[in-house]
Formats: sequence, structure tokens, C-alpha cells
Amino acid sequence: MTIQVSAYKWVPDFAQGFVRDLRVRWALEEAGVPYEADLIDVMNKGASYSRWQPFAQVPAYRDGEVEMFESGAIVIFLAGKYEALSPTDDAGRARVITWVLAALNSIEIHTAQLGAIDLFHKGEAWTVERRPQVIKDLEARLAQLSEWLGDKDYLEGRFTAGDLMMATVFREIDRTELLSKHPNLCAYLDRCTSRPAFKRAMEAQLQPFRENEPA
Repeated sequence: MTIQVSAYKWVPDFAQGFVRDLRVRWALEEAGVPYEADLIDVMNKGASYSRWQPFAQVPAYRDGEVEMFESGAIVIFLAGKYEALSPTDDAGRARVITWVLAALNSIEIHTAQLGAIDLFHKGEAWTVERRPQVIKDLEARLAQLSEWLGDKDYLEGRFTAGDLMMATVFREIDRTELLSKHPNLCAYLDRCTSRPAFKRAMEAQLQPFRENEPA
């Protein structure tokens, strides 16, 4: 069967281009593998969907043999199948997995907190004390990564699923002072998101949003 990836029919403007099915779409586009988007209603997912994705989020993935969820897990799985996303040797594949998890656990854990504060809890009293600490922690992580990257084009010398995941996390703070302090990280993000596969994946996510825009 053709690979199926769950995605939303429509989301509000602030979320468009950032829903995490983009990561799986991008991985499949890099690998040149066809897929179908299984579009669901963000406000009415239906009980049957929870049997595919227990937390009723997107993306979920199935290919006739494998059925799974969580964008990071899916990208790691695809990286194990397609050389476009990872070297085939054990050492190279291990590094790719490491970077995927680093993007999620060392960087996104901070960007997600900042996003929650600024988007969903803006103006609440507790954010006055919490936000500066989140910023401080994120700045420290970005400084460490900037030093590691140096003048390299990609994290491991060639584009891999690790770069794909890191770039999608960086997009959450793109054009902010946090990222602009590190020109090499800005250039890295631009390099990743200039790839044709990313542009195809982005357009594939945005098209149904345009088609299903509420009247």
C-alpha cells in the first residue's frame, strides 16, 4: 500500500507550516517516496483515530506493515530505510539518531516552553518569572550548538534526518533575536529550508489548509 501520513485538514494561521506532519512529509520527499495524506478534522478526530494515534495528534504513519506515531520516531524509522536520510553504516546511523533526539530533547524542550508561554499563556502572572529562565536555558543550548556547528554546512558533513529535525525545531524561533545572535545557525537553517524537498513538503501541508479555509 502507499504510505499514509495523518495530517490536519485545516489549522489556524499561526500553526500553518508548523504542524509536525511536515517533518515526515519532508523526510519522504528527501527519500523520493510517494505517500498519501490522511486528512482529519482538528476539532473532530473521531474515536477510530485514537486506535492509530493514542494521543489523537498528528502525524501518524502506516505503510501496510508498520504502523506508528510520533514525528521523531517516524523520521528515525525512515532514516533507517533510506540513504537520503542517513548513512548506512552503524556508526553513521547512530549519529543521525543522536541528532534527531538532540533536536527534540536538548533544543525543542526549550523552544516548546517558550512557544507555550508566548502563544497560549501570554499575560499570565507566572510567565513573568518563568520566561527569563526559559530564555536563558535556550540561549545556552544555542550557543553550544553554534560552537559545534562552526562553519560546517550540516551537523555531520552531509544532510541527514538529524538536520531535518533540527531545522524544524529552529523554525519555531526563526527571525527572533535568539537565533540571530548566531549567524551560522541562521545560515544553517536557511540552507536546510532552501532544499527542494522541504519546499515540496511545505506546499503539500499548506494546500489543504487553503482548500478548507472556513468561510
